[in-house]
Amino acid sequence: MSMNDDDAEILAVARAGFLDEAQEMLRQFEQGLLVLEEDPSDSESLNAAFRAAHTIKGTAGMFGCDAVVSFTHEAETLLEALRSGSRQLDEDVVAALLESRDQIELLLGEVQSGEEDPGVKASSEALAARLRALLGATAAAAHAPAATAPSQAPATGALGEPEDGGGDGCWHLSLRFGHEALRNGLDPLAFLRYLATLGETRALRCQTEAIPNLDELDAEACYLGFELRFDSKAKREDIERVFEFALEDSDVQIFEPGTAPAAFEELATRRCGEDPKARAALFQCWHEMGMRFKVRLEVAAVTAAETEAETPQAIPHIERRVGPAEEGKTQKRSDRRSGEGERREGGRDRRAGDETRFVRVRADKLDKLIDLIGELVIAGSGAQMMAHQEASPLLVEATQRVMDLVQETRDGTLALRMVPIGETFGRFQRVVRDVSKQLGKEVDLVVTGGDTELDKSMVDSIADPLMHLVRNSMDHGLETQEGRIAAGKPPMGRLALNAYHDAGAVVIEVSDDGRGLARERILAKAVERGLIAEGQVLPDHEVWQLIFHAGFSTAEQVTDLSGRGVGMDVVKRNIEALRGSIALSSEVGRGTLTQIRLPLTLAMIDGFLTMVGGVNYVLPLSAVAECIDVPAECAAQNERISGTFDLRGEVLPWLDLARFYGISPDTSRRRSVVVVRDGQTRVGLIVDRLMGEHQTVIKPLSAIFQHLKALAGSTILGSGDVALLLDVSGLLNAAIRNGQQIRQTGTAAFAHAVLKS
Repeated sequence: MSMNDDDAEILAVARAGFLDEAQEMLRQFEQGLLVLEEDPSDSESLNAAFRAAHTIKGTAGMFGCDAVVSFTHEAETLLEALRSGSRQLDEDVVAALLESRDQIELLLGEVQSGEEDPGVKASSEALAARLRALLGATAAAAHAPAATAPSQAPATGALGEPEDGGGDGCWHLSLRFGHEALRNGLDPLAFLRYLATLGETRALRCQTEAIPNLDELDAEACYLGFELRFDSKAKREDIERVFEFALEDSDVQIFEPGTAPAAFEELATRRCGEDPKARAALFQCWHEMGMRFKVRLEVAAVTAAETEAETPQAIPHIERRVGPAEEGKTQKRSDRRSGEGERREGGRDRRAGDETRFVRVRADKLDKLIDLIGELVIAGSGAQMMAHQEASPLLVEATQRVMDLVQETRDGTLALRMVPIGETFGRFQRVVRDVSKQLGKEVDLVVTGGDTELDKSMVDSIADPLMHLVRNSMDHGLETQEGRIAAGKPPMGRLALNAYHDAGAVVIEVSDDGRGLARERILAKAVERGLIAEGQVLPDHEVWQLIFHAGFSTAEQVTDLSGRGVGMDVVKRNIEALRGSIALSSEVGRGTLTQIRLPLTLAMIDGFLTMVGGVNYVLPLSAVAECIDVPAECAAQNERISGTFDLRGEVLPWLDLARFYGISPDTSRRRSVVVVRDGQTRVGLIVDRLMGEHQTVIKPLSAIFQHLKALAGSTILGSGDVALLLDVSGLLNAAIRNGQQIRQTGTAAFAHAVLKS
């Protein structure tokens, strides 16, 4: 691979990292604004939003994303006006800034795709004009990015000499980039381009004195430095933030207009040491840039002739006295941006700590690693089986140790993909805010259990179903303020998101304190659509499940949010595709609770291996409650598929898996009942043999097997045989609903017991 290819790959990786980080910054930006809307006095949230916008603008400038930089600057300027108190926060400002967040996301999308949309450009210009209008003419002038007005009168120095500090009202920046800057992905010119968004560069000199001879030159090292005069009305911290990403690999000195000459003498000493030639060259550079202050040159190390020949006559000689107080101020100002100052050292420590704690890994590489761990689990099971067949205690012990290590490796690898679901919950604060304003309702969003961890792939997949449930609750569930007051409720509705672990699964709940589900209306709609017979009596559980039929809706009016009967069937289908289940419970006038139950991961599980009719079946170990002999009442009905039995005073339903799947049971040996649970429901599954625990690597079923009932996938055993993974919730649903296959008299009792339990 050529050097250019290497550079392109490094740049592509850095660009992808920028886009990922920008999404996190947008989340912080939005979160800060939402908190501010509730509490305008929260200065920390305002600062967090400002920092997020500034970080996006700064990093976008480094990658040449001019459209992002230009628009984000408008939002940043309005935020700065809020911070300074020149503009007060109101509803219009919050709305415009939130729309700015969405616009920045669109602009970042253009960066990612590499394609520009004229519509996005037009909306950026319109929204930027709106931001400037909200800022007001006075504030806009105070925070303009570039100084277009004439320069101020020359600033005077501390002792009143009009020539001190350059006399042109400009900032002076002295930049030296470290040798590793280019290798670490820094582009010195990118910082200069970004600096131009804050003002005008009046003079610029590139310092090349550090460039070695050609035979000593490292093509990947950086030897550049810059001296520049910068005319800007920006604050010092704004200019400092331009270079905050380069603190590790550069030495940045920033001098305000009117800085005393002593500070420049000290800078010359830092840059040149006691080399009078280098000092003279640096002062000559400053003089050519238009700086007219006079400084004392130390020429003890060279002869007068050398000094006269190499030091320009335009730099006169003058003695300058600096008082103790001024000297202390100068030292602090220099230390603030020097390589030895506390600020830089603190920044370096923080960055080093972050690098030791976090490593960015591509998702496809992690998926490949998990696949390899899965194959290792299968191979380890085969080796363990062979060791038992050889009946060698030493070999059995060795393989057991290997399997223990494989299991720890498996758990550790899967943990790499586990992320808190709170990040997904956080997205809904903006949704609730926007939808509540659209509907004219006051809604209080309560989020709990945000630290509950779930597989990253499942977190991404569950976002859309949750979005639909949240919007449904706000549109159909929660009443208007007038309706709530009339019902004796608080005017503000309550919408809650909750997550917790339960029996090896993750349960996500969406609840509201609204009007609840209208049972009679649902039944009437179901009869109208022919889903049930008129007069048919159904328990609440089955009534609520009618909502998940395609096209089912009881809404009297179609709105922009819902009412077309599109969505709930998709929600259920998407959740079941994740091997999960969804259940509803509701009470008229009290609200509705939606529970989504998901497995922790889709890759590997601890399973319980059984055999039915010569076929291996695996149950999730977390769903197995206990194993017992087949009760007498089950054995007496050996021709039935299902029925009920008494388990220590509790009536439980049972299902014969062999007859359910249409295969002949093995009656030559004692059969067993595996009691499994799905949420609060328990059922006994009759199997032929119990094979024990088994680490299960889940393989998806081919499309030709998708029609099979209640199967969540397959796995490969150590012997090479295929085992089928049972879906417990799907098994119960199929057993209850499929009346064509279950005609025995025990079916009604079975279904009743399932629903009752």
